[in-house]
Amino acid sequence: MDFSLPDEHRMVRDTVREFCDEEIEPIAQDIEDEHRFPAEIFDQLADLDMMGVPVSEEYGGLGGDQLMYALVTEELGRVSGSIGLSYAAHVSLASKPIELFGTDDQKERWLRPLAEGEYLGSWALTEPGSGSDASDMDTTAEKEGDEWVLNGTKQFITNASEAGSVLVKAVTDPGAGYDGISTFIVDPDDDGFEVTTLWDKMGLNASPTCEIQLSDVRLPEDRLLGAEGEGWDQTKKTLDGGRISIAALSTGLAQGAFEAAKEYSKEREQFGQPISKFDAIRNKVVSMDRKVERARLLTHKAACRYDEGKGVSHESALAKLDASEAAREVAEDAVQVLGGYGYTTDFAPQRFLRDAKLMEIGEGTSEIQHLVIGRELGL
Repeated sequence: MDFSLPDEHRMVRDTVREFCDEEIEPIAQDIEDEHRFPAEIFDQLADLDMMGVPVSEEYGGLGGDQLMYALVTEELGRVSGSIGLSYAAHVSLASKPIELFGTDDQKERWLRPLAEGEYLGSWALTEPGSGSDASDMDTTAEKEGDEWVLNGTKQFITNASEAGSVLVKAVTDPGAGYDGISTFIVDPDDDGFEVTTLWDKMGLNASPTCEIQLSDVRLPEDRLLGAEGEGWDQTKKTLDGGRISIAALSTGLAQGAFEAAKEYSKEREQFGQPISKFDAIRNKVVSMDRKVERARLLTHKAACRYDEGKGVSHESALAKLDASEAAREVAEDAVQVLGGYGYTTDFAPQRFLRDAKLMEIGEGTSEIQHLVIGRELGL
């Protein structure tokens, strides 16, 4: 079993790592303080051909695989959770479903600009009352002649205020349960689409999280993604890949926090020696390293299995669960290693800690991951 990265993957990772160190890290805290979406960073990622890493070259993507995409997402998360989150939502949730389920015309019209980075994409599943039961939705799409008419509210939608397209889940057959949900491609310029709230959050404030209102949004028939009633199956397949990206983002957050703590522990002196020489600090940093490596291995395993075309519900849930919890634990330990400095915005660990918490909530809470894993184990 070879754990080394292929040359092409390593080259992409190193390119993104250099970009992150030079362009993102210097502004990472500033964009959080300003609650500013850094559009210029995503323009530069588009110039690097990174906005469609796992999308086919035929439709403007890089033609990479899930492992390559995970590597890019991890590097972004290592310096900025906000940029990593908006990137992951754009690729896994807004772009890949069009590639997986769309017609050739839909791919040309909607996937290409996403993959080429012309604009950002968004995915609207969650509703104000749905919580962990994402299938419990009130948004409806009714057929009137040759149009679909959408009405409803979507909550906690990443990138919606910056998006050029939004994939919206809606009920098309109220009596059919899971089989009555469908997916629609909505243009934010469509009449009746409105971003009504831009949330201030505990962290990740450079990544917009929105409430959107759909009021008699009329869509032509070709905005239906896949067949009517396939929306929930599409959602499950999308989340299998999306959870791998959140695991990668979490691993990046943990790596960034670990690096900050390790560097500080080697430079900070107490009682005439670096604090890394004290058992309490050294053991904490070693534990952080172990958690990061474990999260990375689980993430890469899930990504490789995905690339082999195998089912990944168990692997992606396990990676997401472990990596998200590792990110929080490692970030918390990093704050502790830095002591009072770790609690200030002059140092990154406080940002990693606030950002990491969402990883245990978004794309299925830790509790839901336990449910998924238990089901996969036949429990």
